[in-house]
Amino acid sequence: MALHRRNKVSSSFNMSSMTDIVFLLLIFFMITSTLISPNALKLLLPRSNNQTSAKPITTVSITKDFQYYIENEHVDITRLESELQRRLQNDTNIYISLHAEQSVPIEKVVEVMNIAKNNRYKLILATSHKK
Repeated sequence: MALHRRNKVSSSFNMSSMTDIVFLLLIFFMITSTLISPNALKLLLPRSNNQTSAKPITTVSITKDFQYYIENEHVDITRLESELQRRLQNDTNIYISLHAEQSVPIEKVVEVMNIAKNNRYKLILATSHKK
């Protein structure tokens, strides 16, 4: 009489479920890393030792060729104040981050500072970390 075991334990390991999980994690990290771009304009900022912990609501950027941007949208200097008022009309205790390239004359920065003062916005001058 020949008796055979019907349940055999397989000693192989199936890696297909593990590769599915790895690919899903890879896709997740690729998508979330593209969402973390606070300021897409490449500016050479002045250097400083001090950093602030305030969280700005929006950013105003001035490039070296004197182009003004609110976040990533190009805005003419004549429309800058009205555009900021339109975007920030219901907010209180407003912080704006000013990103001005190193080569921008101080007069251009003061123009944005005056707009912020006239509208009672708090302005943070963005700098890069000094080494």
